[in-house]
Amino acid sequence: MTDDLLARAEALDAADPLAHLRDHFITPDGFDVVSYLDGNSLGRPLRETARLLDDFVREQWAGRLIRGWTEGWMQWPLELGDRLGTVALGAAPGQVVVADSTTVLLYKMSRAAVDARPGRRKIVLDTDNFPTDRYVLEGIAAERGLSLVWIETDPAGGITAEQVADVVDEDTALVLFSHVAYRSGWIAPAAEINRIAHAAGALTLWDLSHSVGSVDLHLDDWGADLAVGCTYKYLNGGPGAPAFAYLRRGLQGELRQPIQGWMGHRASFEMGPGHEPAEGVRALLSGTPPILAMVPLHANLDMLAQAGIEAVRAKSTLLTGYVLELADRWLAPLGVQVAGPRDAAHRGGHVTLQHPAFERLLATLWENGVLPDFRNPNGIRIGPAPLSTSFVEVHRGLTMLRTLLEKQP
Repeated sequence: MTDDLLARAEALDAADPLAHLRDHFITPDGFDVVSYLDGNSLGRPLRETARLLDDFVREQWAGRLIRGWTEGWMQWPLELGDRLGTVALGAAPGQVVVADSTTVLLYKMSRAAVDARPGRRKIVLDTDNFPTDRYVLEGIAAERGLSLVWIETDPAGGITAEQVADVVDEDTALVLFSHVAYRSGWIAPAAEINRIAHAAGALTLWDLSHSVGSVDLHLDDWGADLAVGCTYKYLNGGPGAPAFAYLRRGLQGELRQPIQGWMGHRASFEMGPGHEPAEGVRALLSGTPPILAMVPLHANLDMLAQAGIEAVRAKSTLLTGYVLELADRWLAPLGVQVAGPRDAAHRGGHVTLQHPAFERLLATLWENGVLPDFRNPNGIRIGPAPLSTSFVEVHRGLTMLRTLLEKQP
């Protein structure tokens, strides 16, 4: 019987305006992956990334040595931040830096936010946010004598504006949520939540780790206060690539981050007594920037700028919609449930599927070259990356998943 879903995948690939970009990614000799479905966890490397890294080591690092700092490296955190803001975040220049890990930046921004609202005793967060976000806020609450206000969210959904409005009040210092929920893929109504928090005098902090490079963002237009996110998922920055932080221009100078290092000083090489924060978003820096780890971002921001975030989002929506088609046709009869939003307006870049057998099937999927990831209690996330994943590749991966499920006793 003709597989009409395969024909549909082939037609979608033929009409894909971003299809040619797949050739920009490295496919090693003997590549054993037939379907990479974990772009929402770790992106693939570009050929240009390998070239830039080799050039950096041989020419800039080896050739310029310490001169590289004054010839450009010192400005990379701000220059890459501005580029990221323009290409992916909807942020005007002078509001984004690239530095540190997501966890460190979450701590810096959260501590600065609660300290900027003295006398307010509450931080609002949700129970199903990524563990790091919850753990960091638990530590800050203990450190500063604050109370955490937990919002119970549906693991198959996410935070809503109504839930936030029910708990935010004049004693709230900060609200922190993920824009795209790591488990379900739910897109939070950021602009509306920002308005609710601001009406009560609270600040907002958004984790963009599962959004950036997959969902079009408009931080300035949404009235966001602070945001952080990683660069190793849809931005393909590599394992442990540095994160980024956004601080709204109107708050710069008011918020003071707690890790006072030399790179965030008004005059880094003055090395005098006492810390005097630099003007603007540079004050968010602490130690020496991870320059080598920033190299891949140059290549990936070039590609994202070429593609355009609107086109990336359009393809992401089609990819996840196609995953839902396959799940409904093939997997639902085998007991698989969709644990996330079906409406594209509320769906991020991945789809979570649930079945009791998924945990034990994951190793077999990986052995057969199909790579999703598993999240407790019984979910796998299908995260096709718009720049590197084809529709036929999604078809191959879910074909293998269906085959394994059909063999279950």
